[in-house]
Amino acid sequence: MYPKYILNKKYIKYIIYFLISIGIFYVVRTELIYLFINENVWPESDKPQKAYSFNHILVVFLIGVYDVALVTAIKLTAEWILERKRSEQLRETQLRTELNFLKSQIQPHFFFNTLNNLYALAIKKSDDAPRVILKLSDMMQYVLYDVNSPKVSLLQEIKHIDNYIDIEKMRFNDRINSEMNITGEIEDIQVPPLLFLSFVENCFKHGLKENDHIFINISFRVIENKYLEFILKNNFNPNANKDGKQGIGLNNAKRRLNLLFLNNYKMESKIEDSNYILFLKIPI
Repeated sequence: MYPKYILNKKYIKYIIYFLISIGIFYVVRTELIYLFINENVWPESDKPQKAYSFNHILVVFLIGVYDVALVTAIKLTAEWILERKRSEQLRETQLRTELNFLKSQIQPHFFFNTLNNLYALAIKKSDDAPRVILKLSDMMQYVLYDVNSPKVSLLQEIKHIDNYIDIEKMRFNDRINSEMNITGEIEDIQVPPLLFLSFVENCFKHGLKENDHIFINISFRVIENKYLEFILKNNFNPNANKDGKQGIGLNNAKRRLNLLFLNNYKMESKIEDSNYILFLKIPI
């Protein structure tokens, strides 16, 4: 009756049927004791009790209420535990679905940008076009097949970033100067796939205009085997993206960080002396 009436807010019906049930319980219990056990239907009492007396009805009623309350409490506790487990599973499923969706967004976004680079080289009939195709093929294999797990090796990510920068260097020739510094043991570190690439892509989006030169400094540092610190620094041209178009990369990265680490990460960015500086610290 609880799920049928209480949960549907039919309280009056619940009370009526509950009292009827208690009445039936009293009659059946009393008659069985009277017929098969003892005419004293309340042998625990100090003095013999007759069936259907007020005291006996009250005692049986209280016993019935106690039994119902106890069983209801057990049922509610069991349902609460099951509902909590279902909610957690649903949350995890939603989280996985959104993370997979965000990761799937990165792939076409990345290939769109890289194919633009290849198109620019083809227009110039550059001899570097075949090399770009080979590097793009390696990166496609990584993005499409190697990043299906929630975590990948940091070494793989670094190689992926190097390939992307090499492709941009082929496009812009000597206009790009980059360096990467790594501090600490990174061989066994696992990170979310394609997390850092969005920030590197922004260096080219906001750093190059016409005949500008761009400098990129990337730093990875392991802190006490608990955190990974990522620092990206590049010269910044505020006029490089005057069309106002916002790519999905940066927003995608921020959303993924919130889903993966909740509040257990730190990300800051600033513009200082015409340089854009990004600081990211995540647990490992």
